[in-house]
Amino acid sequence: MRILVTGGTGLIGSALVKSLHESGYEVIVLTRTPDRKQDTVPNGVRLQKWDAATPRGWGHLVSNVDAIVNLAGEGIADGRWTATRKKRILESRIDAGKALVAAVQEAETKPKVLVQASAVGYYGPSEDEILTEEAAPGPDFLARVCVDWEASTAAVEAMGVRRPVIRTGVVLSAQGGAFPKMALPFRFFVGGPIGSGKQYFPWIHISDEVGAIRFLLENESASGPYNCTAPNPLQNKEFVQALGKAMDRPALMPVPSFALQVAFGDMSTVLLDGQRAVPTRLQEDGYEFVFSEAFVAVCDVL
Repeated sequence: MRILVTGGTGLIGSALVKSLHESGYEVIVLTRTPDRKQDTVPNGVRLQKWDAATPRGWGHLVSNVDAIVNLAGEGIADGRWTATRKKRILESRIDAGKALVAAVQEAETKPKVLVQASAVGYYGPSEDEILTEEAAPGPDFLARVCVDWEASTAAVEAMGVRRPVIRTGVVLSAQGGAFPKMALPFRFFVGGPIGSGKQYFPWIHISDEVGAIRFLLENESASGPYNCTAPNPLQNKEFVQALGKAMDRPALMPVPSFALQVAFGDMSTVLLDGQRAVPTRLQEDGYEFVFSEAFVAVCDVL
C-alpha cells in the first residue's frame, strides 16, 4: 500500500509514518520544508514539497496512492490566540483540505480512503456529559475550527473515497505535545491539578493513536467520525494523581485558573476545559486498545 501523509513530521504524523514504514508500506510525506525535515523520517520515506494550499507540484502523486492521511494544521497550543494566530490556525487546516480535494478531483485513479484529522474540541467545553460521536458540536472557537477542518475534505466522499474522521484527545508521548510539559512540574515536586481539576481529560496513548489510524485505514467499512480517546476518560485531578503516582511525586500543588487565563488568554480553554469523550465507534468496530488505564499508559510513556 502506498500512503500519502500530510502533517507527517508532527507528533502524531512522525509516529504514524514510522509505524507504516516498518510494516512495509510506501510512505510519501508532504511538507513545506523537505530539506530541513529529512532527518525526522526513516530512510526510504519520501519527502515531497507542497505549499499546503494548492496541488501544484505534487497533485499528480495522488493518482498513484491507495490512501491519504491528512494531519496538516498549525499547532493549537503553541502560544496566545491573537486574531492573526486564530486566522492561521483555521486557514492552515482549511487550505490543506481544499488542496487535497483538488488533487483527488484531478486524479485519474482515486485513492480508496482519506483519513481526516480533527479533535475532541469539536464538542466544545463540557462537564459530565458522556460524549459519543453523535454529540453536537460546541459553540466556541475550537469547535468551529474542528467543524470546518472536518468539512474541508468532505467533498472526496462524492468521488467515491471512504473518509473516516479522527477526533483526537490529548496524545500521551515522550516525544512532545502536552505530556512533557505536564510531567515537568512533578519532577520538581510542584505538580498538581489544573484549575478546578474537575474538567475531563480525554487522553490517548500515542501507540493507540497510531493503532486507531491504521485500523481505520485498513478497515474497509470504517467511515465518519471516530473519537480517538482512551475508553476511561478521567477528570484532570484524577489524571494528575496517576501521573504523580507513576513519578513517585505528590500531586498537591494546583495551578489556579486565573493565572492561566492571564498567561494564555483565550488559549487557556485548552487547559481549563475538557470533554468526557469516549471511543464508542472504535470499540464497536473492533479496535482493541493497548492502553485503557491512565496509570499504565503514563508509566509506559515515562
